[in-house]
Amino acid sequence: MTSAPSPITVAALYRFARFPDPAVIRTPLLALCDAEGIKGTLLLAREGINGTIAGSEAGIAAVIARIRTLPDCAEIVVKYSHATAMPFHRLKVRLKREIVTMGEPDIDPLQGVGHYVKPANWNALIDDPDTIVIDTRNAYEVKVGTFARAIDPATESFRDFPAWVREHRAELEGKKVAMFCTGGIRCEKSTAFLKAEGLSDVFHLEGGILKYLEEVPQAESRWHGECFVFDERVAVGHGLALGTHELCRACRMPVSPADRASPFYEEGVTCPACHATRDAQARASYAERHRQVKLAEARGEAHVGARFAPDLTKS
Repeated sequence: MTSAPSPITVAALYRFARFPDPAVIRTPLLALCDAEGIKGTLLLAREGINGTIAGSEAGIAAVIARIRTLPDCAEIVVKYSHATAMPFHRLKVRLKREIVTMGEPDIDPLQGVGHYVKPANWNALIDDPDTIVIDTRNAYEVKVGTFARAIDPATESFRDFPAWVREHRAELEGKKVAMFCTGGIRCEKSTAFLKAEGLSDVFHLEGGILKYLEEVPQAESRWHGECFVFDERVAVGHGLALGTHELCRACRMPVSPADRASPFYEEGVTCPACHATRDAQARASYAERHRQVKLAEARGEAHVGARFAPDLTKS
């Protein structure tokens, strides 16, 4: 007889910190994660650490304890969840220029960011007609859901955000600017950027959309739609309940119920967002992969094509 497997603990974290030589941190951290059977991704840069990892409860605890010994990381906030199966294929501990890629090397959140606003106080801020509300996420995320009155910069990546701010600076001057993102890292860096650009009355949602959806009752919420997340849930709603979106396995874009009713949607093969960019050969390849995924599921096995690997530089 074999005992049932223990639930997998998933830990999402980030911290802006001072790492003079991230390479020195990487080797022992990688060795510890490997020894504890941890999988997922950790990004290290001179500006800190960012990542999502998964493993046994004891293994995750050991890694988090080690991370808390790193410079400026004793108070790192970790968001825990659980999974019935390992959500990652491999372990990656990578050295990067930035832990979330804005492409502005002189921006240092440790030198000053905007005002942190707790979810309970967010409604009052964004209800103020004098407040400009900006969604710092990418266009495909905004399409899934966003806050009332929020401006969508229509960016394809976080690297595009500084250019958008500079183009619209005159509209932001002298205004209260409230920004938000999924978990907090992008809007925290965005407020640091705005302050460096000379805009001082800036705010960001502490803990991001996920914390807001977790804490604010739906009856009081200003959120419309669902929140895209960088894992197999694809999107969540109020109370972090599983959303209605799925993932297109061809282009990795979220697919709504309306999208799935489109004649351009074929499960595992194409969706309205990518139909026009995939030729017959590509669709045939995706169809075969989808067939293999379904065969693996019927055998009770996981297939690499069925998993979604999040891009942590966008989270």
